[in-house]
Amino acid sequence: MLTGKTKHSVRNAKIRYADDPEICPVRAWIAYRTGLATEQNSRWSRPDAPAFVSIDQWGHITGGMGPDSVTRAIKRISGRAGVPIAWTGHSVRIGLASVGRTKGKDAVAIADQGGWARHSRSILIYMQRDDGWDDNASASLT
Repeated sequence: MLTGKTKHSVRNAKIRYADDPEICPVRAWIAYRTGLATEQNSRWSRPDAPAFVSIDQWGHITGGMGPDSVTRAIKRISGRAGVPIAWTGHSVRIGLASVGRTKGKDAVAIADQGGWARHSRSILIYMQRDDGWDDNASASLT
């Protein structure tokens, strides 16, 4: 099942447990899926179920969220949290690519995890730099 714009969007991403259980994405994912299965229907815990679901005004799951719905949800959630920047659906991908690059992760590994084609030129747009000092090509050359 194609879940994105390209064949690279369908992947078996491996996410590690975080040391801090309070911010662990794996534990949060398990709790989310368990809650969906318990409160709604066991089919929402299956691996082939949509990652993010649409909920109608009565609290019923109506299917998977589309890309525009995800963007609207991220904007709404970041606004409620008081985040002073304008988030979009691409903000999450930018974060993965930028932080992964800053931490020295391989570009191919970032592409695989984020759903880009390996050696894609477009991934470079997502790899933003904070400044020119900490990540400087001339640093430590002498």
